[in-house]
Amino acid sequence: MNTPIFIAEASSNHARDLSRALAFVDAAADCGCDAVKFQLFKIARMFAPEILVQSAKHRARMEWELPVAHLGPLAERCSERGIAFSCTPFYVEAVEELRPFVSFYKVASYELMVTPLLEACARTGKPVVLSTGMATMDEIVAAAATLKRAGARDITLLHCVSAYPTPPSEANLAAIAAIRAVTGCKTGWSDHTRTPAVIERAVHHWDAAAVEFHLDLDGEGAEYASGHCWLPEEIAPVIARIRQSLIADGTGFKEPQPSEIDDREWRADPIDGMRPLRHMRAAWKPAA
Repeated sequence: MNTPIFIAEASSNHARDLSRALAFVDAAADCGCDAVKFQLFKIARMFAPEILVQSAKHRARMEWELPVAHLGPLAERCSERGIAFSCTPFYVEAVEELRPFVSFYKVASYELMVTPLLEACARTGKPVVLSTGMATMDEIVAAAATLKRAGARDITLLHCVSAYPTPPSEANLAAIAAIRAVTGCKTGWSDHTRTPAVIERAVHHWDAAAVEFHLDLDGEGAEYASGHCWLPEEIAPVIARIRQSLIADGTGFKEPQPSEIDDREWRADPIDGMRPLRHMRAAWKPAA
């Protein structure tokens, strides 16, 4: 059983406010996460002009863009709190903008087919995490092959269902193992269900190497209303419970554990079936 890494996705819930963005780092660390992730995009580079000219809703997402100037302070706070800083590049130039700051790149499901973006991330030599929502297995295999050809050596593919929120009945967690089998890559789960049982099943039964989830601080984030974002007080006990249960796995080698060594002498003696063992009885005195 792997010990999974937990990645808190701040999405666009930071509202371009550096103090709020830094609070996401603190919240992720306090929840027991291993990493926190942001997104670096430009709406004018993300959506085609014919969409933006017609859709005020899409144009309004410019207010969700993370300022590049925030990257340094966020990376510094992550270092102070002992968690990894990651960010999703949504345009090729963003890969270089992020390179000095991120511990690993995360590529979103919607960009899975953008070969130049995958290649740019891979060429940095940093680990790459790729979500696979909406993708067919052939598309996933092709994306993984692209990353490998471009030099990526540490690849994690996250099974994902890009519905916000995702009904637990559609989580299809068995795909975690299926993707691992056909690509040979580490695999995990990017959660949009906001359901503890789904995350726990992904780890305990399907051996997810990583779990990503969307986080909001207070229910006031831009994406919280969609229903797929966890609050800190909701996700923290899930992470703690998983970590506690994984500690219980042990090595599998059957031998007396340190906490039970003293009781070995109090087992029933095979000669007369009485406790403790016979050599203990003559010398035993009750504790004062």
